[in-house]
Amino acid sequence: MIEAFEVMENRLREVESLLQDPAVAGDRARQSTLFREHGLLTKKLEPYRRYLKVSSSLSEARALASGDDAEMAALAVEETASLEAEESALRRSLEDVLIAGDDDFASCIVEIRAGTGGAEAALFAGDLFRMYTMFARDRRWQVEEVSFQPGDQGGFKEVVFGLKGEGAWEAMRHESGGHRVQRVPETEAQGRIHTSAATVAVLPEPDDVQVEIRDEDIEWERMRAGGAGGQHVNKTESAVRIRHIPTGLEVKCQDERSQHKNYDRAMRILKTRLFELQQEKLHQERSQLRRSQIGSGDRNERIRTYNFPQNRITDHRVGLTLHTLDLVMEGQLSELFSQLAEHDRKERLARLSAGESS
Repeated sequence: MIEAFEVMENRLREVESLLQDPAVAGDRARQSTLFREHGLLTKKLEPYRRYLKVSSSLSEARALASGDDAEMAALAVEETASLEAEESALRRSLEDVLIAGDDDFASCIVEIRAGTGGAEAALFAGDLFRMYTMFARDRRWQVEEVSFQPGDQGGFKEVVFGLKGEGAWEAMRHESGGHRVQRVPETEAQGRIHTSAATVAVLPEPDDVQVEIRDEDIEWERMRAGGAGGQHVNKTESAVRIRHIPTGLEVKCQDERSQHKNYDRAMRILKTRLFELQQEKLHQERSQLRRSQIGSGDRNERIRTYNFPQNRITDHRVGLTLHTLDLVMEGQLSELFSQLAEHDRKERLARLSAGESS
């Protein structure tokens, strides 16, 4: 483990040298990439440098604890216990840095789509949106509503929103996949339980350095927005559709009255989807790691069941069942998320110990 951080230290010195190179100063794209790498390396190395200081202090304290001066030895024993606890905590931080890789994102985009189940699926998609936003606001994250397609009887056929705040991506990353609900719909006169579904995709929001979109690679058009939204939205050409020519990806935004705002939001969604494609290709090239990794992002994988009659929620990836569905739907996701994160951490550490790269 220590060797990996020594490699980072060497790379940081190399990056600092490159940033002083006049040739790099004249290349804004490369300079931006290097500045981002410098920031990421500095952040990763901070706990490592603290670990080295604590380890050095611990060695000195242990030496004093075994010395001839009884009074000094007694004080050193107390300090040793404190430093050992601090060293253990820092070692865990170092493990977290290594298993996290380059997953350093300030925000993410969440897409929820109604699946099988018709109107009930749209209502469930709306419930998931409410659940996530309540959790986010409790964490004091910024919630930005990006795009909506309302359901015919309420809820959403599709809803896209952004989350920004400390730990937002890290907490939400495991939510991608199929979510199944079992409950009696409001429209069911016989009281029969129906099964419906929605899919969730949580995409890290990259910066301009991570994903570059050239002007010549996109074509876009303005159009009149459809659906509900008032006279102004329907009568002006404020909606925007952007197509990425190399991949064929298309994004449409129509929820803002301003064409400029719709364009900016569509570009943000396009960047997250292009980044997702890049990551998928990267993961496919790395053996079979994604088969066992929580939060692989496969929307076809059923990850969780919400059973309302029994107040039960089950996460099928880790075999976790909680009988607190009523609280979960009110945004109380901390227990569920912490168990998913710990399971994922153990999986990544096991691969790291086996010499694999996450």
